Amino acid sequence: MPQMGESIAEGTVSKWLKQVGEMVRRDEAILEISTDKVDAEIPSPSEGVLVEVLVKEGETVEVGATLAFIDPDGVEGAGEALPPEPEPTEPASVVTEPPPPQEFPGHVGPPAPTPTQPELPQDKGPDTAEDRLRARSTPVVRKIAEEQGVDLTHVSGTGHAGRVTKEDILAFIEGRGVAEEKESAPPASVEAPSDLWKTFYSQVQHPEFPVRSQDRVEAMDKIRRLTAEHMVLAKRVSPHVHSFIEIDFTRVDFIKKVNKPRWAEQGIKVSFTAFVVWACSRLLREFPMLNGTISGNNLIFRGNVNVGVAVDLDPGLIVPVIHDADELSLVGIGKRIVDLADRARSRRLNPEEIQGGTFSITNPGVLGTLVGMPIIPKGTNGILGTGAVEKRVVVVEDPETGTDSIAIRKRSLFCLGYDHRMVDGADAARFLARLQDLMGNFPEDA
Repeated sequence: MPQMGESIAEGTVSKWLKQVGEMVRRDEAILEISTDKVDAEIPSPSEGVLVEVLVKEGETVEVGATLAFIDPDGVEGAGEALPPEPEPTEPASVVTEPPPPQEFPGHVGPPAPTPTQPELPQDKGPDTAEDRLRARSTPVVRKIAEEQGVDLTHVSGTGHAGRVTKEDILAFIEGRGVAEEKESAPPASVEAPSDLWKTFYSQVQHPEFPVRSQDRVEAMDKIRRLTAEHMVLAKRVSPHVHSFIEIDFTRVDFIKKVNKPRWAEQGIKVSFTAFVVWACSRLLREFPMLNGTISGNNLIFRGNVNVGVAVDLDPGLIVPVIHDADELSLVGIGKRIVDLADRARSRRLNPEEIQGGTFSITNPGVLGTLVGMPIIPKGTNGILGTGAVEKRVVVVEDPETGTDSIAIRKRSLFCLGYDHRMVDGADAARFLARLQDLMGNFPEDA
């Protein structure tokens, strides 16, 4: 189950577009899933035969749960020929729970042993569902094992429930299959939630309070419940620090007004937020600690600059991601923001468009808020909150004469929230200072 949004922890399988035994090509739609924010078709991550479906239509599972298995070496139609999952339970019960010996009057000595009982574990099929799945290795794996004289029971499998894959059998033959069990386990993806997150997630409990006679009580809808849980987790794990700075928008406003007629003729809308995204995306390369995250005891510095921009759904919130924002022009970023925001409000976003964010920007200033202290999204180190852009009376120093004067300028308060485990206060201060300079002297050819 893919991650469909920053605050979404589960999804529902709406429809399987492929059946067991059918061939699936890489990136071909394999199923449809539904969440509170997004309904989308999910592409297959690899090519092969769909050999097993674990989650039926209509079932809801958590993000990261295994939905199905695709055999890259399978033959179309082979999945249908696999033995059914349920096995006869009678032989298993004979092995695992043999009837106790009965004593009869006049009988001397122990009861006669059952001749076939010692042979049951070897002759009968696997006892548990995990053993049955392990025994159902692909024909390719069984053929390699037969040719090389390898007993599959001696091979450590990294597939689901210990299933032996083609890579496992080849590694075993080459002498690399003798590693300890923990070394043969598949490496955890850096996108997957850590054990810390899983532990905290299972422990989120909101305190309850007495209801008074004049109160009105409503149950949380799913989007509100998931948002609440995510916010609690984010505050528990990341030690938040917030730093503030005032940004001069006078030059940005001038560039926006000069180019607005030309952009309008082209059907382009470039908001103040687009200017901020452009500036941040350039600076995040200079400050990689703000474009990273902590995974266990490791520091991850992301190779891409993917900026998430919060969109108000009224009610609710979603954060579409502008991937590789540092490679887009100002106009390109403006187009992306408008497109993502429109499709977010109509719930037409694709799964990949709300995944992979490395830094976030939220703009409560569009509703008049002077400044806010946002919460850092899980899996990132920083989020920038932008306040309302307003005309203010400020003291301006003439760079040539050094004299001061009173002037009216368009300005805004910015708040940078960052994870203090990886980002120091000095790093945040330098980032904000560079952002202030870049916004105040915004390039015309951006």
